Amino acid sequence: MATTTSVKDMLNTYPADLGDVDREALTRCIEECTACAQACTACADACLSEGMVGDLTKCIRTDMDCADICAATAAVLSRHTGYDANITRAIVQACATACTACADECARHADMHEHCRICAEACRSCERACNELLAALG
Repeated sequence: MATTTSVKDMLNTYPADLGDVDREALTRCIEECTACAQACTACADACLSEGMVGDLTKCIRTDMDCADICAATAAVLSRHTGYDANITRAIVQACATACTACADECARHADMHEHCRICAEACRSCERACNELLAALG
């Protein structure tokens, strides 16, 4: 039995032709961007609750930037009417870049803060999904 998600269900009900897009890569990227945005938001919030919050300023900022970029990427990838491949490639590349930066920053704190370890993993997974979609887009 195939796993279905609301992302996959929405893509399957889109009334127009989506062309040659790899639906699995697109679905995974949207899902990973959404999950990463949530993880980064939660990590930034957890960092704000730590005793040495001043030491986590860059982590908080990077989390917030990554969350915003991931959320925007998921939104852009969910819209198909009037599709512009150049905009899609640019935002997916920006998302991969933000995820790399955030994962690297969170990894610096992962030994002391479990939320940073979890966030770094979510960012790496999203980065992979973005890069796979970029490869599929050509």
